[in-house]
Amino acid sequence: MPFSGATGPSEASLWSWRPACREMESKVSEGGLNVTLTIRLLMHGKEVGSIIGKKGETVKKMREESGARINISEGNCPERIVTITGPTDAIFKAFAMIAYKFEEDITNSMSNSTATSKPPVTLRLVVPASQCGSLIGKGGSKIKEIRESTGAQVQVAGDMLPNSTERAVTISGTPDAIIQCVKQICVVMLESPPKGATIPYRPKPASTPVIFAGGQAYTIQGQYAIPHPDQLTKLHQLAMQQTPFTPLGQTTPAFPGEKLPLHSSEEAQNLMGQSSGLDASPPASTHELTIPNDADV
Repeated sequence: MPFSGATGPSEASLWSWRPACREMESKVSEGGLNVTLTIRLLMHGKEVGSIIGKKGETVKKMREESGARINISEGNCPERIVTITGPTDAIFKAFAMIAYKFEEDITNSMSNSTATSKPPVTLRLVVPASQCGSLIGKGGSKIKEIRESTGAQVQVAGDMLPNSTERAVTISGTPDAIIQCVKQICVVMLESPPKGATIPYRPKPASTPVIFAGGQAYTIQGQYAIPHPDQLTKLHQLAMQQTPFTPLGQTTPAFPGEKLPLHSSEEAQNLMGQSSGLDASPPASTHELTIPNDADV
């Protein structure tokens, strides 16, 4: 069954992974490696949108056809974690479908480009740092072997991802090379389990600017000021009680009887006490804070 949606890849490109995948499944099963694994991928928002597809149809089909569980982390983050769990054969199918989807995206983007060379498909795995030594091998012997035998480029980051004990492993190449590479990485992970506790990498949510005026909290979203939940207003009021600042609204009310949403970024700048090029009174009583979306308030 082909993927639905006019922007999705063609049926031929999506399902061309089957012969290579069947051959690999056979080899893995013969080697007794058909066990359940969990592999994490680090993706940018655009990549996540590609595999989710219109109304979630793409990822739904990937789950159904591969048999793997594919979970995507939530949150307003520049990066997302995609977790793939299942038997090794299901994982290979899921990786194949993702790799061919990304190749389709590259082909489509080149149709309106002057570029002459086709960039490789690139995936980033998130691997416990304690397993990276085995993946690299003594003197880099193992990673060299993987590169030569699969044709994929493999790079292990030298530094751990922020606030975690995991590293990014970047794989680049053709979809077939990537699938072969993932197979070999799975073998290494099975042979060398992580040592000690692993602190997983969690992408940090994008912070949202918050302004306070007239005793109310607002967030700026594009060209609009949106009233924020009461918790932040209360938090601000509590903070103001502990500071020497004059409470907002007692000197120059920022917007008495205001109407929201605002209709220009210029008005939003005025809210934040910034000059907009017009004759404005000195900004005296508007304060700007940045509070992460996941703040426990």
